[in-house]
Formats: sequence, C-alpha cells, structure tokens
Amino acid sequence: MIILSNRRRRFQPNYNLDALTIVKRVLQILILIFLLIFIFSSIKMKNNLSKQNILANNINNSETNENTQIATNNENNLNLESNSNSENNQSQEQKIESKGTTINMAFTGDIMCHDTIYKDAYNPETEAYNFSYIFDEIKYNIQTADISIGNLETTFSGSSIGYKGYPKFNTPENLALNLKKLGFDVLTTANNHCLDYGYSGLESTINFIDEADIAHTGTFKTEDEQNKILIQNVKGINIAFLSFTYSTNGNSIPSDKSYCVNIIDKDLIQKQITLAKNQNPDLICVSMHWGTEYQTSPNNEQTDLANFLFENGADFIIGNHPHVLQPMEKREITLSDGTTKDGFIVYSLGNFLADQSKKYSRSSAILNLNITKNEAGKISINTAKYTPIYMFKDDSKSTNKFKIINLKNTIAAYEAGYTEGINQSTYSTLKTELSSVQTLLGDEIK
Repeated sequence: MIILSNRRRRFQPNYNLDALTIVKRVLQILILIFLLIFIFSSIKMKNNLSKQNILANNINNSETNENTQIATNNENNLNLESNSNSENNQSQEQKIESKGTTINMAFTGDIMCHDTIYKDAYNPETEAYNFSYIFDEIKYNIQTADISIGNLETTFSGSSIGYKGYPKFNTPENLALNLKKLGFDVLTTANNHCLDYGYSGLESTINFIDEADIAHTGTFKTEDEQNKILIQNVKGINIAFLSFTYSTNGNSIPSDKSYCVNIIDKDLIQKQITLAKNQNPDLICVSMHWGTEYQTSPNNEQTDLANFLFENGADFIIGNHPHVLQPMEKREITLSDGTTKDGFIVYSLGNFLADQSKKYSRSSAILNLNITKNEAGKISINTAKYTPIYMFKDDSKSTNKFKIINLKNTIAAYEAGYTEGINQSTYSTLKTELSSVQTLLGDEIK
C-alpha cells in the first residue's frame, strides 16, 4: 500500500508549472504577433509615405509645369502684345508721317482807317478809341486760323500831330492793340502810305506795332532789320514773309535811310528772296502792294512780276492796293531741277477795313489757305477757300455804325426772319455784293 501511494505522488501532475509555461508561451506568441503587426504596419506606412511623396512630387511637377506653361504663355502673350503695340505705334507713326503737318493760314486785304471810322470808334466818356466792335461778326475767322496776316495801309504817327484820314493817314494807335486782340499775327507794312508823315511817322508806326506784339515786315528802322527776314514757325512749318510796294505816293525816302521801305525792284526782290532762302524756310510768302486802283483784273506789270516772283522762289503771293478784289489761282511751278511744287496767288484782296464808296470797294474776303508739309518736307495746297465779307454802315445809329459782316451768314439770317438793321433794300445789296465777290475771286479750290 505504501509503494502504490508513492508512485501516485510520483506521477501526479504539477499544475502550477504547466500554467506558467502556458502563460509564457501565450506571451511569446502575443509579442511575436505584435512584432509582426508592427513590422507590417511600418512597411505599409513606408509604402504609403512613398506613394504620397511620389504623388506630391507629381502634383508639384504638374503645378510647376503648369506654372511654367502659364508663365511661358504669359510671356508669349506679352511679347505678342508688345509686338502688336509696337506695330500699332509704328503704324500710327507711319500714318502721322504720311499725313504730315497741316495748317490753316488766313489773309485779309488792306487795313485802312478813314476819319469816319476812327470818329465812330471814339468814346467821349473814356476819351479813348476802341475799334473792336467792328470785328465782332468775323473775329472767329481770324482767331481760329493757325496764323493770320493783314496789310496795314495807314500809319500810327502819334496823337501829337492829330489823327487824319485820306489822303495822309494817321490812325489812333489803339487800332494796333485791337488788331492784336482780333488775332493778327503778322502785318505787312510796305505800301504807298507808309511815309505819309515821313521817316518819323514810319518809325513811330513800327514802334506801336511792336508794342502791340505783332510781327511785321516791309518797313524798317535799320539796314540790319531790312536784311533780317521775318520767319514765323507755325506748328513746325517755317514761313518767310516779305513785303514790297510800288511807291510811297511821292513822299521822299531819306537818302541815308533807303532801307526803310522795300520798293518793288527786281534786284531788291531777288536779294530778299535769296536772304529768305538762306534761312531754309518751308515756304516764302510775298505781299505785293501793286496794281491799278479799283480795277478788278491784274495789269501786265502784276502778271510779269508774279512770274518773276515764282521763278525766283516765292510760294505764295498776296496782292493788295487796288481796294477791290482780283482773281486768285493755284499754280504748278516747275523748278530748275525739273521737280514741281504748288504755288498760289491772289492779285488783290481788296479792303478789309475802309470806308470807301467806289464800286466793289466795300466787299472783300478773308482768304484761308489750308496747306500740308509732308514727311519729305514738300508743301502742298489742300484748299483755298474764302469768307465773303462786307463793310456795313448803319446810318440809323449815332455811334458804332460800322461793322464787318459775314455776307453769307447775314443773308441767311435775314432769310430766316432775323431782320435787325437789315431791310429789303440792304438785303438785295448784300446779295449783289456776295455774287460779285464770288465772280471776282473765282471758285474756291477744294
């Protein structure tokens, strides 16, 4: 019994040891599982990160390529736009060049002042002369031109010798200021009345014109002034102005001052044109005080001198003195080298400011020459148009009777029912005068 009992004890299981072993084994398995999970997770995470990096790089590369493409496109667009702008600018510059420079020149006839006119302009309250009201209806035509030129056929010899009209003119000097305000830029002064009060009167006239700040030519205080050609720059076009007269009404030119007035003489004309050419002007404009008074056609001397002037380099010839209109014409002038240029002449522009009663002496015109200087420097005449005008005198008034009217506008206003100061008889006269202006000057050049 005792033997069997020991054997049972001997083979009795050790449950405490087995339980520990099991726990140990389970822990080992769990650790292995966790380790495998960790390794697998790390590998998966690494792969994911790699994919993300690749994707990010792809995205970045895509964005970079896209930005590069956009930048390239923008650069190309800018280049195209720049090229387009450059082409447009070049096109505009070429267009401007092809068009050249265009100006409008206005010319008037003789500016005289009979005693009836300056007495009408006198204001006893201010004891001053003001002629501005005479020009109110036509000042637009003078002021809107790029340059306006008139022929002054009177003197400003000073109040000390008394103001006078025909036959020896001495006009209140305030007329010079009124002409400046009206818009005159240049006055030609060589005429048969310039020495009405001798050299001192001529010198005084020049001084008052200078005070009014109006450029002038034709009479001079020194020989140097005579040899200094008047050049006016108008929007880049240089215009030389010359002025000559057929006589001084028998008033002697001082022997030691032969330079004081340009007398019509072919040698002097040629010399003055040569002096002008030496200044390289774009055109030469010559004022000629010539012709027969109250004759509506040029005489032989005028036509001969006109040919001489054109042959020697004159471009425009503006005639005055006859006190009535004479024809105008555009010429094609052939130069010594065989090339041609435009020339223009009006043999007489009649009276601008005067109170005469001879036939055709109250009607005249404001001439407008529209010219262009092209990119080669050649001058062309685009149009030669004119505004018919008339010196109107309203005898129903006690003062401010005179005014220069635009014939077409006044006739149209009367026909529209505006009849202030105009009756049927005056209307008929104005119609006749308008027809005369158009007949004497000829058709406009368009």
